[in-house]
Order: sequence, then C-alpha cells, then structure tokens
Amino acid sequence: MKSDSEITQLDPALLPTHVAIIMDGNGRWAKKRLQNRVKGHEKGADTVRMVVRISRETGIRFLTLYAFSTENWQRPKTEVSALMTLLNRFLRSELSEMRQNNIRFAVIGETGRLPDSVRIEIDRTIHQTRDNDGMQLTLALSYGGRTEILNAARALADSVLSGKIDVAGIDEQSFSEHLYTSAMPDPELLIRTSGEFRVSNFLLWQIAYSEIYVTNTLWPDFTKEEFIEILKDFQGRERRFGRVGTE
Repeated sequence: MKSDSEITQLDPALLPTHVAIIMDGNGRWAKKRLQNRVKGHEKGADTVRMVVRISRETGIRFLTLYAFSTENWQRPKTEVSALMTLLNRFLRSELSEMRQNNIRFAVIGETGRLPDSVRIEIDRTIHQTRDNDGMQLTLALSYGGRTEILNAARALADSVLSGKIDVAGIDEQSFSEHLYTSAMPDPELLIRTSGEFRVSNFLLWQIAYSEIYVTNTLWPDFTKEEFIEILKDFQGRERRFGRVGTE
C-alpha cells in the first residue's frame, strides 16, 4: 500500500516524540451532509482509530487528542450526552487493541465533571493498560489550558505557604511538574484540522515551542496519507527555539 511505503520513508530520528491534535470539524462535516452533528462525531471516532494506529506504526511515543473542552459543556445536553455515550463505546471497543499493541491510556482534564459511567470506563482502561510501555494515548477530556495553569499555580502557592518550597525555587521545571502533563514531554507538533487558526485553550503552557500545522481538512475526512505528509513536513522544519538557525 502507498501509505505503508510512505511510513518507511519517514526518518525515525526526526519524528516528533509527542504529537498533539485539535480534532475540529465534526459538526461541519455532518452539516455539509445534512446529518445530525452526532453523525460527525461518530465518523470522527473512526479517524481517531486511524491516527492512533499510524502513530504507533511510525513510532510516535505520545499522542494527545483534544476530545472535549471545558467550553464544550455549554453545548446542547443532547449532544453532550451523545458524546459521552460515544466515548464509552470507543473505550470499550479499543481496549483490546490498546492492550495488544502496548498502548498506555491516560486522561487529562477535570475528570470529576464527567458522568460516573464515563469515569468508570476511563479508570478501567487506565488500569488495564497501566503496564504498557509503548505509545501513550492521552485524551483531553473536560480540559481547559487556563484552568490547568491556575490549578498548578494554586498548588505551588500552597507549597510555598506550607513551607515546602521557597518562592525563589519556582522555575519552569517545577511549574511543569504541577501540570496535568507532568509525566510526558511537551508536544513538538500541534495539528489542527478544519482550517481554524487558534489553539482553543489547549496545552497553553506546553505548546510554547511546538511546530504548528493547520489543515483545512475536517476531522472526519483526515486521512493517514495526510497525516504522514504532515509528519514529513515536520521533519523538514528547523527548530531553533529562539536561537540563530544554520542558514
């Protein structure tokens, strides 16, 4: 297959260790087809499966998907309920593949706001994949970047007040250790589908030096061929981190 040969053309040494994706466009995909928005989310779940498989096959170690934001709670209750049902269905259907393919599952966000049934399924999936040491799949659920930063600031303030640390000892590393993502590296590559040029309150601290790729493709139409082309594009970029380049 063409996509398989393209995977072998990728340079493993130049692959991003951590890819984060803002999955956008499910609703518009459904609207274009005169379908209910939930149909777009269902089709988008198929794209998630594909991206997870390609990430594992290419050797990406961390994949973080923006699945449900804190702002998404403001959507119609029927849509939110359908999304939670779809999430439960996805976790149940993909657990076997995660276990077989050495994928560890994680969640970041305000999980306490999620329905009990969803939290039970999340805990079950995390528990049954906890010993896997291949790729880590992280879903951002009920997630907001500003809330994450505020929570980290409050935790550090408590530590200062209790005398555990000194204010002068707070640096970028200690701050990062109080974020939801403390156990993973910052993403080198941030992908956003559907052509919107904004980060939508996603990993605000962590993407300070991420390479950003925006595609007009709606998430349900995102293909493995396009994903591989984006990885190739990343491999051709020079990451300077504020320093002078080699040119």
